Amino acid sequence: MENLGKLLLRLSVGGLMLLYGFHKLFHGIAGVKYLFNQAGLPSFLTYGVYLGEFVAPLLIILGIYTRVSAFVLAGTMLVAMMVGHAADIFKLNSHGGSSIDQLLLFLFGALVIVLIGPGKYRLGKKQGLLQE
Repeated sequence: MENLGKLLLRLSVGGLMLLYGFHKLFHGIAGVKYLFNQAGLPSFLTYGVYLGEFVAPLLIILGIYTRVSAFVLAGTMLVAMMVGHAADIFKLNSHGGSSIDQLLLFLFGALVIVLIGPGKYRLGKKQGLLQE
């Protein structure tokens, strides 16, 4: 059952984030570039969003280089919080929840995957730091 839970976590975190990656593939990253420019960061760094929101989630779903990919996703969420939602970190929404609850769920879900690994239901079969 533990491995089924790991698979469900990978599919939910990776699958839901992959939708954001698809959106950026089809609609571009102009909004991300704007936020990076507003923060004084070089706009070429915005292309990392494709790695963090498309490639990493895809690898998480497949169970290939899962821990590294989840670490990349967690880093992407930290950057998103700092660049796009810094003013909202300690705010509550109209229902009393965190204004950045979705970002936090992706961040902590990715960190859990880093800690527990991919489980046995995966395409990647290597042992070692990058897999199990």
